[in-house]
Amino acid sequence: MRIVINEFISLDGVVQAPGGPQEDTDGGFAHGGWTHPFFDPEVMGGAIGEAMGRTEALLFGRRTWQTMAAAWPERAGDPFADHMNAVRKYVVTGTLADSELAWNNTTRIPGAEAVARLRELRATEGGDLAVMGSPTLARTLLSEGLVDELCLMVMPVVLGGGKTIFPADGALRTFELVSTVTSKTGVNICTYRPATTA
Repeated sequence: MRIVINEFISLDGVVQAPGGPQEDTDGGFAHGGWTHPFFDPEVMGGAIGEAMGRTEALLFGRRTWQTMAAAWPERAGDPFADHMNAVRKYVVTGTLADSELAWNNTTRIPGAEAVARLRELRATEGGDLAVMGSPTLARTLLSEGLVDELCLMVMPVVLGGGKTIFPADGALRTFELVSTVTSKTGVNICTYRPATTA
């Protein structure tokens, strides 16, 4: 399986709370829902639909999983929501118990075992294992060299600080731009893959 990180991201690399004001206010973040003015249903919605068509399972950190689990089941009846609710889901958590995983088709990966378990999953046959949000998990995956593709929807806005997916460990990681599409709202949908060394 390929591990694919999908993010709404600002020009200054922030991915925190794209969906709404109360989604994640850690650190005093006050711009929750910042993506809404830039959402283009035709271009961005199409790209998200295509990505979901390649997705065999979703991978979340605890906070993002809890946000999604609270939102998607009540939207049943919409084809995208039905897919979100039916697809296999993994949540990396050191705090949630199996009994708390009420969202359909969710499997817990204990935090202490995450890197080893995700290496195993990545080595199995299958479609994409897609990460949405989950900045702490995304940073770990990038640090461990477990990311096969980055799909970044770069919004034309600077947020002045907040959570990012990028490791701050001083390591150089080179990626190749595979494709880019620009929406009518000025969002660049950029797909990157790790650069191969000659």
